[in-house]
Amino acid sequence: MDNFKERLKDIKAFVFDVDGVFSQDMVLHTDGELTRHMNVKDGFAVKTAVDSGFMVGIITGGTSESVKKRFRGLGVTDIYLGSQNKIDDYEDFYMKYGIQPGQILYMGDDIPDYEVMKISGLATCPADAAEEIKSIAHYISDKDGGKGCVRDVIEQVMRAQSVWFNL
Repeated sequence: MDNFKERLKDIKAFVFDVDGVFSQDMVLHTDGELTRHMNVKDGFAVKTAVDSGFMVGIITGGTSESVKKRFRGLGVTDIYLGSQNKIDDYEDFYMKYGIQPGQILYMGDDIPDYEVMKISGLATCPADAAEEIKSIAHYISDKDGGKGCVRDVIEQVMRAQSVWFNL
């Protein structure tokens, strides 16, 4: 977790996994549909980041249209559902905006996030992430997935850049 605080000022974009980051548990309904429970404070932070001019991307192996609808409602336009190779989608995201991986905070929680985290400027994870992910994270939130870890990292970046609410 070297020089985490120093890296906060260089962040121009956020990219997040969904399951295990925004949600902790899923409910499987009899029709086969999955329901995810998400933290409203995480959603508020995402909307605040988007409204403040940060680029925000979602890369998930899941294919739920409800996930797409949730993030579209928060103003996120770059949503990669059904991602089989997160590194390809991550490259598409940063090349689209002409930024470098070093300017992106990525939050993931499990093995499919490993390669993206290795090249991100600021690799972060929830407190309950897989040990392999924790071992490469620059920062491990004290919050579990679905319990405010997204708000934690967004707020820290925005405070470091003096764009969080200064009440």
